[in-house]
Amino acid sequence: MYQGFYGLREMPFNITPDPKFLYLSPTHQEALQHLKYGVSERKGFIALVGEVGCGKTTLCRRFLNELDPARYDTALILNPRVTETQMLKAILTELGETKLARSQHDLVAQVNAVLLERIARGRDIVLIIDEAQNLRTEVLEQIRLLSNLETDKQKLLQTVLIGQPELKDVLAREELRQLRQRILVHCELSQLTLSDVAHYVHHRLSLAGGDGRPAFTRWALRAIHKHSRGIPRIINNLADKSILAAFIRESDEVTWWDVRRAIKDLRTLTE
Repeated sequence: MYQGFYGLREMPFNITPDPKFLYLSPTHQEALQHLKYGVSERKGFIALVGEVGCGKTTLCRRFLNELDPARYDTALILNPRVTETQMLKAILTELGETKLARSQHDLVAQVNAVLLERIARGRDIVLIIDEAQNLRTEVLEQIRLLSNLETDKQKLLQTVLIGQPELKDVLAREELRQLRQRILVHCELSQLTLSDVAHYVHHRLSLAGGDGRPAFTRWALRAIHKHSRGIPRIINNLADKSILAAFIRESDEVTWWDVRRAIKDLRTLTE
């Protein structure tokens, strides 16, 4: 609605996980480097934890985009509420296999065969599971058992578990201690600081084609930071509605009052 008025090529604060718009705060940059390190050094298991809306999925997509397709085959699992058999089938399907075994035993054998064949061709295989805090204990144990598949020189599968803070509680269970001991790389996303929020808003506006319009006042940014608690998804919602409020006033400046109106609108939607 306001895109044309401000001369933007696209909407700057959509909540879809577009890696193009990823703002690498210090904590996001560190997490991305941990992911790259863990996979390149074949550490086996990597855990990425962050609060809801902190940008885990967007960071994951950026990470996937930076993996060399000539070297890596990837399997991205977005729906972890599955059984062990369904997980094995999902992994094979993501790796491009079309003829799947039926029993769990045969599926494990098929996964093993596929991984060995890919490794022999010089490929590395990366399994990424989003929302991993929702995985059943039995499925996590099956994933651990897959990590036992190895040659004399390397693991056949690198696994990245991405989840909300509850994932730490899941992994702390006594029955998952063997899996927990295998997670050699762990990183956690934290909320954006006030300075990060200012850079984040400017970053997204610039990528969307903004040329200084609209401009957020210092107090507007403070209000966004305070209400969002530095969570990117909430920042996107507030910034979008705040710009709309400024557009209605035909103003090039987003003020504290515009953010206040956006906060009120969001509260109305959630009540």
